[in-house]
Amino acid sequence: MKAELLYEGKAKQVYRTNTKSQLVLSYKNDATAFNGKKKAFFEGKGRLNNEISSRIFTYLQEQGISSHFIKRLNETEQLVHETAIIPLEVVIRNVATGSILKRLGLKEGMPFQPPLIELFYKNDELDDPLINDDHALLLTNITVSELKEIKAKALEVNTVLRELYQSLNLDLIDFKLEFGRSITGEIVLADEISPDTCRLWDRDTREKMDKDVFRQGTGDLLEVYEIILHRLEERK
Repeated sequence: MKAELLYEGKAKQVYRTNTKSQLVLSYKNDATAFNGKKKAFFEGKGRLNNEISSRIFTYLQEQGISSHFIKRLNETEQLVHETAIIPLEVVIRNVATGSILKRLGLKEGMPFQPPLIELFYKNDELDDPLINDDHALLLTNITVSELKEIKAKALEVNTVLRELYQSLNLDLIDFKLEFGRSITGEIVLADEISPDTCRLWDRDTREKMDKDVFRQGTGDLLEVYEIILHRLEERK
């Protein structure tokens, strides 16, 4: 099924398949932070991200939210619909933490009501800069109505995932989404949804249960990801 390598990023490889408009995403064991400035290798990380992301995408589809995800193939690979990725990172913030603290002088833990949406331009050479709506329209091929649709879908995903994570005794602090255009022109959720792309805090201890343990050097990344997967597996 898997054919030639199309693309390799920081966390995944993308392969063609023998089926038109379908691709294989292969999750790597690499961890990066600060736009690739901090790097490490964790044996088994690819399996954990693939397992977690597959379960999240399946849950979202059950709630009526379409994505590129078709199915999990094996421990480290997913089958997905081919999409043309829109070069935007859509960040939804429910609670203040991370880069926004320094940028806006906010106190960590401050809730955002309603959730805050930020857009970042996907460009490694520019360190993925924060942009506004007008920048997004200038730098990408989306229209005003499509940008509105992307934001609405991001907020819908946020509502659904907050409920899911609360059932796992976790708070969804913030997370990053990416969207792509399908071969029919539909804008769908793409990339991955995992502890690499979400900030999660334990509701009882406020312990960070995501890639921040690697960014900040405060814990065992594999152990934290195993806990997230276990909670998803045990969810009724």
